[in-house]
Amino acid sequence: MQAATALEQGRSEKHDKMRALLFMGLFLFFWVTTNPFVDLVTVEASGSDATGGSNAINQLTFLILTLLTLYAAITHPLRSRICQPQWLVIALFSWFLISSSLSSHPMDAIKRTILAILTCVNAGMFLLLPRSEQQFSRLLLYGTAITLGIAYFGVIFLPTLSIHQPTELIEPMNAGFWRGQYSHKNLAAAVMLVAAFFGLYLRSVGWKKSGLAIVILSVVFLLQTGGKSSTAMLPLILTLQWIFEKFRWSRWLIAVGGILAFNLLALGAALSEGFRGLIASLGVDPTFTNRTDIWKIAFDAIAQSPILGYGFQGFWRTADITQSSAGLETWAVKAFNGHNAYVDALLTTGIPGLILTVGLVVFVPLRAVGRLGAFSNSPALSRLFMRVWLYVIYAGCLEVIFFQSGSPICFFMLVSIFGLEMQSRMSLVNGAEGATWGRRTVSAV
Repeated sequence: MQAATALEQGRSEKHDKMRALLFMGLFLFFWVTTNPFVDLVTVEASGSDATGGSNAINQLTFLILTLLTLYAAITHPLRSRICQPQWLVIALFSWFLISSSLSSHPMDAIKRTILAILTCVNAGMFLLLPRSEQQFSRLLLYGTAITLGIAYFGVIFLPTLSIHQPTELIEPMNAGFWRGQYSHKNLAAAVMLVAAFFGLYLRSVGWKKSGLAIVILSVVFLLQTGGKSSTAMLPLILTLQWIFEKFRWSRWLIAVGGILAFNLLALGAALSEGFRGLIASLGVDPTFTNRTDIWKIAFDAIAQSPILGYGFQGFWRTADITQSSAGLETWAVKAFNGHNAYVDALLTTGIPGLILTVGLVVFVPLRAVGRLGAFSNSPALSRLFMRVWLYVIYAGCLEVIFFQSGSPICFFMLVSIFGLEMQSRMSLVNGAEGATWGRRTVSAV
């Protein structure tokens, strides 16, 4: 009996160590990437993700991490709770596969869908890898510190590879803005914004000095990126999250009404002179940095295929658009994406795809937050998830974030969605170190 118990204990410790290493591996893969400090003077990059357009090392690393994640999921006592609500996740990606298989470029679209599925699986298992919230916060601290350290190392010692240069092939107007190990200042800005959320969370769970240092370093870097949207989002999201948490009546207004209003103004500016005049009168750029030209093309294309769309992430940068007659009228045919996550979901996966996407990204977390008050889970953890989630659904009005394979922001968006669902359906029970996840009806080991 004692020998069997010792063997089981040793196996459990081995699994704990492997899961902690896997947690760090996934974090660093998305937040540092396998190809940091891209030379934009000689290489064209979209700056949106780390996996698309990947090299052999990137693909191999992602495959190994995913296989390890699957093994960790199979051997985990709470494997049935991964990626909840599973029925919606399955329906979402099933429709993406159907839309992709019927598109003009099915193989590319199906490949992107599979990568998105694997990213979703990794994100769904991510929070079950640490054995406690204490270990989660420690690993999050290590990962964020490494990310910031590499970013500042690049700015100090590799400035030509971590600061935009005037000789770059695309967007030389970004010269002087910091991008760290990422391929674009906007991605760097988004990462630093979320890193600031990490720092605030770490301060609230006991890492006071380290958390404060992360907040300061993140905000300083964010300001140097020149990312206006992300910089403005920091105080906005912190304020909205506070209101969202304190006043239940505000939740639908913030999560649904705010997004509808923002999209109505932004997309209305692309379709109506009246809206453009209204937005200009508010002192806001009515073109949203020339995004309105992109949205006009998107809506013309949506009208031609409103149900099936053009395949998952399968419209932009294809010959169908880049070689079309629209290229004679506008530069927007060269856009990398639709610069609006909701428009892109409608464009590439049709009306069913948009409905399923909004269901998972907006309504599932909104429902989960409504159930949080009845249970004594970690408020700090829920607050972190809410901040990331609110940031993504608002940033999605100007950028394509949802289901971007390899994107650190997309990855932690999915982690936050699944995390809120876990917080609302499961309890954090005391364990050997802090707390660990457990079902409400069945105690977890």
